Amino acid sequence: MTAKQSAVKKYVVKLCDEERERLNTLVHAGKHPARLLTKARILLKADASEAGEGWSDSQIAAALDTSVDTVARTRQQLVEEGFDAVLVRKHSPASARPRIFDGAAEAKLIALACSRPPKGRKRWTLQLLEEAVVELRIVERASDNTIGRTLKKTRSNRTCKSNGSFHRMPMRRS
Repeated sequence: MTAKQSAVKKYVVKLCDEERERLNTLVHAGKHPARLLTKARILLKADASEAGEGWSDSQIAAALDTSVDTVARTRQQLVEEGFDAVLVRKHSPASARPRIFDGAAEAKLIALACSRPPKGRKRWTLQLLEEAVVELRIVERASDNTIGRTLKKTRSNRTCKSNGSFHRMPMRRS
């Protein structure tokens, strides 16, 4: 007996009518992320109740073009964490990297990018902005990549002639 076969017996999926209906609606109506649809289909195929199909992990994996491990983890998550936990993607704030630019630092960066460039320069470069934000103690450290993403997010256009944070709309001539 393999580890996967024992996992099938250990984590038995038995859905009630309401859960089964919710999964069917999810699969057949509207647009949903592929990961969510796959988990819903796994649970429907793995359902060992009277109305369910009760497929094995290997059968489900082959039918849904996924791995046996994904099927086993989905079964385990349902049994250990509950129905709703399977359908909601976990997001751990601890796993995400803390933001380098908070609102105030971002505003200072934008103001700096919109200001006159240093003497001898026609415009700010990402490297110049990187050095300036550290020198001015806006942030401890930042890469030119981070600066570029932050400015892109705020729709600032460093290459615009006005070097402002708003895009100019071309005027129509009659």
